[in-house]
Amino acid sequence: MKKSMTATTAKKKPKSEPATPKSKRKAGDPSASRIDLPGPDVHGLRELPKLQVDGYSLQLRDNEGFVGDQASQTAFRVLLERWRRKHRSDGTDPLGLRHSRDMSKKELDRLLRGQKVSDAANVMHSAIGEFAQELAAVIQRFLHQPSWEKVERIVVGGGFPESEAGERAILEAGAILEEMGVHVQLGRLSHEVDDGGLIGWVHLTPPEMLKKHDAILAIDIGGTNVRCGIVKTRHRKARDFSLAKVVRREKWRHADEKPSRTNFVEHVAGMLEDMVRYAERKKIRLAPFIGIACPGLIRKDGSIARGAQNLPGDWESENFHLPSALWRRMPMIGSGPTLVLMHNDAVVQGLSELSFMRDVGHWAVLTIGTGLGNASFTNRK
Repeated sequence: MKKSMTATTAKKKPKSEPATPKSKRKAGDPSASRIDLPGPDVHGLRELPKLQVDGYSLQLRDNEGFVGDQASQTAFRVLLERWRRKHRSDGTDPLGLRHSRDMSKKELDRLLRGQKVSDAANVMHSAIGEFAQELAAVIQRFLHQPSWEKVERIVVGGGFPESEAGERAILEAGAILEEMGVHVQLGRLSHEVDDGGLIGWVHLTPPEMLKKHDAILAIDIGGTNVRCGIVKTRHRKARDFSLAKVVRREKWRHADEKPSRTNFVEHVAGMLEDMVRYAERKKIRLAPFIGIACPGLIRKDGSIARGAQNLPGDWESENFHLPSALWRRMPMIGSGPTLVLMHNDAVVQGLSELSFMRDVGHWAVLTIGTGLGNASFTNRK
């Protein structure tokens, strides 16, 4: 399942985190503005007891824009449409009339599983092959960055790898990297794709909050879907959280509904409230904690510096602070004040693999979804 691949790297000075704007906040939706929340401002934490987050949300550019955009699930659909267009020049499209972006992953996978060789399968293989080349090129570029230059293993998560097309593309990318002399292990996420961005929060929850509780609430926000769930830490059975498990999960495909930013927040708050009610019915002792995994570069105060362009509305506005907006709806969980923390979604998904990464010193994660998320880590001994 894991491929081995190496790269020569060039050192560059890493960029520092963008400072929080010092200008006064303008008038806006008061329900979304920042307030003083319980607990310290430790959003986007980079120094953890077991590891260091070397970097995340890299935004490398070339002549075509952001390098990562060339290896996202969105990019695969663009490539597939391009290959279909070539066949249309002959008067037929073996995949039918619908645009590639409107076809589900299951529909596309069925085209690959047929017993007979078909024009549709050939088109799919062509798109997969080109995408694999793009992914390999992006990985090679990342490995030349200071925060990635020592990476020994890359875990690939996000929605795309759960499809057969995505899995084949990752395997082909591994083979391409090997041929290029880039020796780095490449493997799939151990957990279900929908669970990784939730489970990772067990490593970011303050330990004292888990002493008398069984589980936490977590949210994983992506450009297409939002996942909300209850994560049982099971830390009494495994102190390294290797047995942590999502016991309840709800998924909302917000991209289909195209909500406003305000309606988006309201819907997510409703999902969290449903989880609290479920926990009460099942007598699950929830810690007064909510972890939010979100695209972008997260400042220490919980605002977003950049990288949230795939989400509805302006999430980088000075007038918007998601932790505060959700805390207003849920200031208490059980008998304690709620601590709401936010971190980058790729970082959180990567942390879900921490218990299985102790045999390497440096590792990274790529999340292939609407965009391409990325993060790199160094384990502490």
